[in-house]
Amino acid sequence: MHTARKRFGQNFLVDEQIIADIVRAIRPEAADIMVEIGPGLGALTRPLLQRLNQLHVVEIDRDIITHLEKDYPQEKLIIHAGDALKFDLAQLPAPLRIVGNLPYNISSPLLFHFSGYCERIHDMHFMLQNEVVERMVAEPSTPAYGRLSVMLQYRFHMEKLLDVPPESFRPSPKVDSAIVRMIPLPASEVLVQNEKLFAQIVAAAFGQRRKTLRNTLKAYLTEDDFVRLGIDAQLRAENLGVAEFARITNECS
Repeated sequence: MHTARKRFGQNFLVDEQIIADIVRAIRPEAADIMVEIGPGLGALTRPLLQRLNQLHVVEIDRDIITHLEKDYPQEKLIIHAGDALKFDLAQLPAPLRIVGNLPYNISSPLLFHFSGYCERIHDMHFMLQNEVVERMVAEPSTPAYGRLSVMLQYRFHMEKLLDVPPESFRPSPKVDSAIVRMIPLPASEVLVQNEKLFAQIVAAAFGQRRKTLRNTLKAYLTEDDFVRLGIDAQLRAENLGVAEFARITNECS
């Protein structure tokens, strides 16, 4: 039996009902070009391969790779050994469907990494810490709403699908988990002209959450700019939606 490795953030899904629910939510079709991030002991890999002609997996743990090589024919399971944070999705044909139980210790960097390939992705289904999923789908002016919410909602439609309790895993994590669906928005709905500036402005606005926009964005906007944009400078970052941050960015571009 493989021992979960803390440095890889490994918690293996073992609840058969949850596994069935996840596969049902993904709705894999035989010809889909699907990539599983961190297949682990194959909880999702097996049922996915029952429905797919072929599955790509990205795995960093050499012991797990050895197991996968023994358990599955190489023409059905294409193994990419290495760090998912460095994996170039452009080497695979589009459109891609990405799934996985993401290591919770690097979930945000992974989400930002994958968002860089939006134009090649059909959809993504991930298991994440519930707190992270709540932040991803949060509405403005709610406690969970923040930089992660804005930076992902700007590129994706997102929906929380399932709650997954700790006892669904071995070893059990100390947090609740959830499944989220992410669908890239059409290019026509991406409202920002300068993505790098957008990221800088969002980071600055949320860098000091309790301060008003007048203070956090003083390097970008004057009082007259706020008036022209129709945005109250006394608001805080958490009060603005993605469209307002896009308008600010385009004003500064």
